[in-house]
Amino acid sequence: HEQFEYDPSFTTLATPLSEVLANRRGVCQDFAHLMIGALRSIGLSARYVSGYLETEPPPGQPRLVGADASHAWLALWVPEWGWLALDPTNGTLAGERHPVLAWGRDYFDVAPLKGVMNGGGHHRLEVEVDVVPLATPGTI
Repeated sequence: HEQFEYDPSFTTLATPLSEVLANRRGVCQDFAHLMIGALRSIGLSARYVSGYLETEPPPGQPRLVGADASHAWLALWVPEWGWLALDPTNGTLAGERHPVLAWGRDYFDVAPLKGVMNGGGHHRLEVEVDVVPLATPGTI
């Protein structure tokens, strides 16, 4: 976690992990894939997890709608205990602030959108997500 820089402009879905490792930069998908590969290389079971991350605004500031984005982390199988969710991007355990969308072997197992576009021209997809906890019953 401390040896890698979060840099959304550095990688794409096609960037090989060897480049991420050599340059020590990338995004959450890269860090999850790298850690999964390292764990699997020593015989441990790990899976890729896709979801979201609830973020906190700075003190005194309102939540920014659409500021949250998709996030990725991994889960390590611990025998006789279960799946341990780890967020290498933030150097923390993944918990209640990490809503899970899907899990699989890698990003391509759980990509949020898959399809084929036909036709010419330029296409651009923009997505905004806001993760907000639901109120507890009786607090509204």
